Amino acid sequence: MVHERSEIRRMRPTQASSAPTPLLDLEGRLIDRARSGDIQAWSRLYQEHFDGIFRHILHLTGDRDLAEDLVQETFAKAMVSLPRFRGDSKLSTWLSGIAINIVRGHWRRQKSARKAHDGLVALNEVAPPNGAAPDQAGLQRARAEALYGVLSELPETLREVFVLRELEGMRAADVASQLGISEGNVNTRASRARARVRNELERLGWLQPKASASAASSKERGR
Repeated sequence: MVHERSEIRRMRPTQASSAPTPLLDLEGRLIDRARSGDIQAWSRLYQEHFDGIFRHILHLTGDRDLAEDLVQETFAKAMVSLPRFRGDSKLSTWLSGIAINIVRGHWRRQKSARKAHDGLVALNEVAPPNGAAPDQAGLQRARAEALYGVLSELPETLREVFVLRELEGMRAADVASQLGISEGNVNTRASRARARVRNELERLGWLQPKASASAASSKERGR
């Protein structure tokens, strides 16, 4: 009898952890209703996930107006594809995958059009620093435009990993899951992308070459 009670105690945590949380259960019911054509359920899902997908696309494009267009395109595609959503991943992950494909299409259309990035919104508009001076804001805006100009020339495979890892701060494992590649591949692409971005920003004068920066640091320490 004592042995049976100890077995039951060991089973309890596993049984409790397998139970769905109320939040996930609610989303599952909304998805089921939306699949069957319930517009109100789809509207609720749209409202719940809009901000996250918008930020995701904004980081991928650097253009707020463009992001507003592409997020609508993303949700339109998602609504049509929802009956094929099997629930193997979270809805947010599935939506992010659609968003990446939508942005890929945009980058391909604009591959040779650097002018398409002239109106880029500065990165500080995504998370503006407190009390930034006007000249500082202008400098950040120009730096952001330079960065996205460099990104526009990167191969798609490197650009996506750089944005997700460096701008969105996603873990390598999450990037791998979202792009459908291995974590090792993510790290390799991120390293190559960082090197290419840095070299190009150095060439454009936005970053100090590493050798010069190291010499300047040594000189400063010697004072």
